[in-house]
Amino acid sequence: MIDLSELKPFASGSNRHCYQHPDDPALCLKVLRPENIEARYQRQAWPKKALGKARIDDNRQELRAYRQHAISKLLTEDRGSLVWAHLPRFHGAVQTSLGAANVSELITGSNGSPAETLEHYLQRQGFDLPAQNAVERFCDWLRQTGILTRNLLPHNLVIAERNGQPELFLVDGLGAPAIPDKLAAILAWRRRYISRRIKRFYLRIDWETGNRNESWETSQKL
Repeated sequence: MIDLSELKPFASGSNRHCYQHPDDPALCLKVLRPENIEARYQRQAWPKKALGKARIDDNRQELRAYRQHAISKLLTEDRGSLVWAHLPRFHGAVQTSLGAANVSELITGSNGSPAETLEHYLQRQGFDLPAQNAVERFCDWLRQTGILTRNLLPHNLVIAERNGQPELFLVDGLGAPAIPDKLAAILAWRRRYISRRIKRFYLRIDWETGNRNESWETSQKL
């Protein structure tokens, strides 16, 4: 049992808090926010409620996402270095004083602190050439590996210096939970799916760095 009672999260999303592991600062612990999960569940229509709360458990979905076809295939082929080029290494689940937590590599910046999100970087620097190149390399990696993600959002990616250049790491939003495994294993389908995610990613970056005259929901439509 890992005691998190005296710690504050270094980052929080709608459904999870992120803590630095008290015994190993190189690791991140993602813990569910049960009050937000319950509120999200109660807002759903009754047909979705009938499916239970497991479908909105981000930790459970992440565990499944790391077992997706593309990642499993690459790891079986001993190509783990390619998998982890833009993903935090994943170490499974553990119990904490705040409930079950997913354990992954903590991506850090040059000062050793948790890496800056792409969202914050864009607010600070804009979509400058280093960021453009980092995004292009990340998207090429998606195409090369066939790894499936949800819609790519700048607050779910962090940017960190690696080998003398900034690189993107997807720290949340891995996987496509609504997609059956058999469909995800079809190469042509995966390519179309990833292409759409990339197009929406660039639209989101344009929206994040623009004047936001339209809502994101309007801007993202293809």
